[in-house]
Amino acid sequence: MALPRVSAYPPPDTDPTKAALAFGRRALLKLKEELQSPELLTQQRALMALCDLVHDPEKVYEAIALGFLDSLKTLLVHEDQTVRQKTTEVLSVMVSHSIGREGLIRSGVISALAGLLDDPVDICRKNTHQIFDMLAKLPQGAGALLRAGLIPPLVLKLKMELDEIQELILDTLSNCLRVEVSEALAAGALTVLKEKLSHPSTAIRSKAAWVLLEISSHAEGKTAVCEEEVIPVLVSLLEDTQPGVRASTTGALMFALVTPQGRSSAMGAEAIPPLLTLVAEETSKARLNAIKTLTLLAELPEGRQTLLDHRDTIQRCLGDPSEAVQRAAEIALTVIDWKP
Repeated sequence: MALPRVSAYPPPDTDPTKAALAFGRRALLKLKEELQSPELLTQQRALMALCDLVHDPEKVYEAIALGFLDSLKTLLVHEDQTVRQKTTEVLSVMVSHSIGREGLIRSGVISALAGLLDDPVDICRKNTHQIFDMLAKLPQGAGALLRAGLIPPLVLKLKMELDEIQELILDTLSNCLRVEVSEALAAGALTVLKEKLSHPSTAIRSKAAWVLLEISSHAEGKTAVCEEEVIPVLVSLLEDTQPGVRASTTGALMFALVTPQGRSSAMGAEAIPPLLTLVAEETSKARLNAIKTLTLLAELPEGRQTLLDHRDTIQRCLGDPSEAVQRAAEIALTVIDWKP
């Protein structure tokens, strides 16, 4: 008769050095107690365990229901940098889930995180900005960041932060300024963004132009962009070597040139030749916006006169595979051919 034998070896694909975590409510409550422990090592271990757990949205829901966010808010000001780092890491994982974003918005964690903008540890600041970026993708999250008064300090940090953090700030601002631009303008955002348009990083130049697009979508933003002489700098970027930068730039110009002052500024900066070059590039991501921008310039007598000599360039777009480009070209030709 055969006897059962128990192997001395662990099952395949099992790491014997890692103990499995109990995922029940009792285990979460124990973790919460450990987060409040006076023992530093206990807090650190609890945060590491929690960081693993919150990758599961169900555990995020349970953690929020059990009041973990209040404990985490307290740990954001901990004197130990490892505790602060792991706390921001936990929150950055939680905010990747919709239930986590909603919980952070309701809990008041945003104001607590604002205190980490000056943290001496780079990873703490990066995690913090990743959280703000994720929150700003929701309209209610962008509104919460605005209510927390974060726009002026974000504009300030844009001047001095690490490049990878600057990218996160620009993403956050682009979503927040879709809602409201007054605070950003008062904080000198246009001066900072104008400088970023000449940054060595392609991503930063492109994202800065995109933020200007959002600013220019507001009436007061259009006026401010003209007054700060940002349009000539945008025109110079139409010849940037990177397609992404050119695409963002034409979008920003398209919004800014809605005003007569904006169109005059663009004509003074000789925007038509580089825009025509973008229209002629069949693979250009900026093609559609370039045609729309030229249409705006064609509303000026001098712009219409110049574009009459280049009518064929736009005429060729009538056969473009994109219906949007075809429609834009039709409208542009109508404006160019108009006679008073």
